[in-house]
Amino acid sequence: MKNIVACIDGSALTQPVIDASAWAASKLAAPLVLLHALEKQSTNEQDLSGTIGFSSREHLLSELTELDEKRAKLALEHGKVLLDQASSHVQDRNLEVTALQRHGHFVETLEDLQNDTRLYVVGKQGTDHSASPVIGSNLENAARSLSQPIMVVSGKFSTPESFMVAYDGRETAIAALERIANSPLLKDIPCHLIMVKRDVADQEEALEKARKKLQELGFKVESHLIEGTSIQQALLNYQQQHNIGLVAMGAYAHSKVRQFFVGSNTTKMLTDCQAPVIILR
Repeated sequence: MKNIVACIDGSALTQPVIDASAWAASKLAAPLVLLHALEKQSTNEQDLSGTIGFSSREHLLSELTELDEKRAKLALEHGKVLLDQASSHVQDRNLEVTALQRHGHFVETLEDLQNDTRLYVVGKQGTDHSASPVIGSNLENAARSLSQPIMVVSGKFSTPESFMVAYDGRETAIAALERIANSPLLKDIPCHLIMVKRDVADQEEALEKARKKLQELGFKVESHLIEGTSIQQALLNYQQQHNIGLVAMGAYAHSKVRQFFVGSNTTKMLTDCQAPVIILR
């Protein structure tokens, strides 16, 4: 059986990530893996031999190496404490829980686990971006690289009483809709199927077709074609006005080069939405 993987790092969003992943694991009757990835922090070595002398430089490099080793040991111990605390936090939820600590680049670690993973749960920012409104670079790279869904948590997690599907009829949105329809994660939760009006033919027909597909599979669905000059802002306004507890959307329909010129609704939603967002490829 494939796992729910909770990515924890000691940031302010660690507990919400654990709560969201435990909820998902319970809904999907899946094992929960608590993952702490240790990325190597390299020392920026400079050539100081011309200013302080060769022997002094060798002594300094020796001390820096020793300091790096101490930092690595502390990071390892800190990760073990985080995993122990996370395991204790979910011990009364009747879940199969495994704690896992891995060395290596964050995205590569997630890729290595992909064949055994059903859903990743991550915080919008890690420890390096905790005071910033932007999403972490690791998150965007993971969303572009991984084929499995990612739930992005932005704040305190509450069990969603409704969810919203951001739908535009394109290939990524259709694939996202199919994954939602075939998963029990969001079953029994009312669905708002939302499309933003654009100068595109047959939008109403595409929206109605999608609504019927979800309805036939047992979802309680209401669909809306909404106005807005900005897709992201229109979706965000609807989510806030209707107190939607979770948003699902397809990820990154454009390349990074195109995103540089036209922006990305995925990144904008992840940045501004305070509800959890599930991104699907």
